[in-house]
Amino acid sequence: MGHRVRAVVFDFDRLLMDTESTNVASWEGEWAEWGLSLDRDTFFVAHGGDVTEHRYDLLAAAVGSSFDREVSHARRTTHRDALNAALPLSDGIDSWLTEAADLGLATAVASSSDASWVEGHLQHVEASERFDLVVGGDSVSAHKPSPDVYRLTLERLGVVATEAVAVEDTSHGVDAAQAAGLACIAIPNRYVDPALVSHAELVLSSAVDRTLEQAIRLSTGRSVGGRLAADGSRK
Repeated sequence: MGHRVRAVVFDFDRLLMDTESTNVASWEGEWAEWGLSLDRDTFFVAHGGDVTEHRYDLLAAAVGSSFDREVSHARRTTHRDALNAALPLSDGIDSWLTEAADLGLATAVASSSDASWVEGHLQHVEASERFDLVVGGDSVSAHKPSPDVYRLTLERLGVVATEAVAVEDTSHGVDAAQAAGLACIAIPNRYVDPALVSHAELVLSSAVDRTLEQAIRLSTGRSVGGRLAADGSRK
């Protein structure tokens, strides 16, 4: 059976909160402001890096000389932030976090987004204290599918990869987790073809599908529980 699973490491955007839908809506709204339509087929990228500037470049090229980036950015982010303010945790995540606490599991976020972005959203839904650790893409040199953010998260948690399981929503997220040695539970977001995350150890349509303990056991074959003490020893 190997090591017991002692930690669950979550991706953030689209997984814990559906910030992808609000981001898409803000970009679609901004293209519409210029009388244009966003091409969703070219919108998504296969990595976790920030492509905001590239998206503005595409919009600027489509609009032409009348494009005002400063006005566009202010309008789009105001729209996005208003949508984000109404976001709850994704379906089933609240129950999983409660279960993690009951099982004595450490919980962390390993995101390509900056830690401040993640923490701000978690604070807004009063969930920040339910995570032991947040590691953002601003703490590593390479974004997913690079395993760097997962390796740093494991190091800061004080666990080895076989003592943790990842929860991701994209193929590059699954790749990052597995490259760091973690088994991965995939819950593909609405913009991801489930076939693209079929290489995960377990694929669910939602966190409602299984209890957290069931999902961990199915994805790792390991027993669950045993919170880390402050000194790194096992309780």
